[in-house]
Parts: sequence; structure tokens; C-alpha cells
Amino acid sequence: MSAIERGGISFDLPERQRQVVGDGPRIAALTGDAVDREALGLVNAVRAGAGAQPVTPDNIPDYMRTMMKHPEVFARQMEMGTTIFTGRIPPRERELAILRIGWLCRAPYEWGQHVDIAKRMGVTTEEVERVTRGSADPAWDAHDKAILRGVEELVGDHAIADDTWAMLAQSWDEAQLIEFPMMVGQYVATAYVQNSLRIMLAEENPGLSYR
Repeated sequence: MSAIERGGISFDLPERQRQVVGDGPRIAALTGDAVDREALGLVNAVRAGAGAQPVTPDNIPDYMRTMMKHPEVFARQMEMGTTIFTGRIPPRERELAILRIGWLCRAPYEWGQHVDIAKRMGVTTEEVERVTRGSADPAWDAHDKAILRGVEELVGDHAIADDTWAMLAQSWDEAQLIEFPMMVGQYVATAYVQNSLRIMLAEENPGLSYR
């Protein structure tokens, strides 16, 4: 069993942040005047699902304007994001899972963005801190612990263990159980892209130190 599956992970936070975002983006984002109406609509649909205000072409986040350089992938990602944000898993539970993904992937951009989203969905600052300790923290109730444990197992072993599945199945229906590993895969992939493209942090996103 890996350290991730046991719930633990440790790393030098400033060093990781320097590694991933310190040298600037590898691909420049589109300028606002290059954003078309269809792309703007996709962005605002996913933002609405996350409880965020709509944006104009000039203030679309750099990550989204970078992804627009591959329009087909961008469109599918936004559509999947909207599906997940308006999906079957309750928003607070979804955000606990995404935060754990962001932490395990040591993804400054994803972590920081979803701290804000998680708080809009009812996750407390103390719970955000507990997410960094994962399912090993004894303060979680059984269901929340199983959500975090499921993320750890998917990232560490690429499968959900029987005990974790059984606990999730006590509260979630079949559609939610299908949605969960798909959601984890979506946000692991997003972390891969953001980390590899070295997407710069917005002024209001301090990255992995954010609570």
C-alpha cells in the first residue's frame, strides 16, 4: 500500500510551487480579443455551476484562455466541468474530493481555485486544512472519510477498495458511484495540464498555502 493510499503525503510546499509556476507559462494565453462568443459561453456555463460570477473575454482566467488554443479539448473539458458542477454528487462532497485531488497532485492552481469554490459550497477553513491530512485525520465522519479515501485509492492504486465502495454506497446511488471516479479522473487530468503548462497563479490565488 502506498503512502497516498494510507492517506499521507509530504512535500516542500514553496519548492513545489516554484517548480510548477516559478518560471512562467510554457504556452501564452490567448488575448481577450481572440476569444469568441462560443468559448465565452462555455466558460460562463462552467462558472455558473461553480457558483462564480460571469466573466468578459478580457477577464477570463489565463488557464481557460490557454486551453482555448486547443478548441476541441477546451470545449470537451468545459462541457465535462459543467456536467460535474451540476452533477449528482452534492457540491460540498464534490469539493472535498477535488481539494484532495489538488493536494495529492501538488497542484497550486487547482488547489487555490477550489479552496474558494469549496468555501462557497460550505467547506470550512478548518476542513480545508484537514483535507491536506486526508482520510487519516480522525475528525471526518464516515462518509467524508470514504470520499477522501476513495480519492487516495484512485490516485494511488487506480481503483476504489471494497470497504470504501461499500461505505460510499450507503449514501450514494449508482449514478453517483459512476460519477465519482469519472470526476476524480477529470480533475487529475486538469492538474496534469495546469502543472505541466505552468499556469500562473492569479493575484487572488496564493496556491498551495491557501486555506
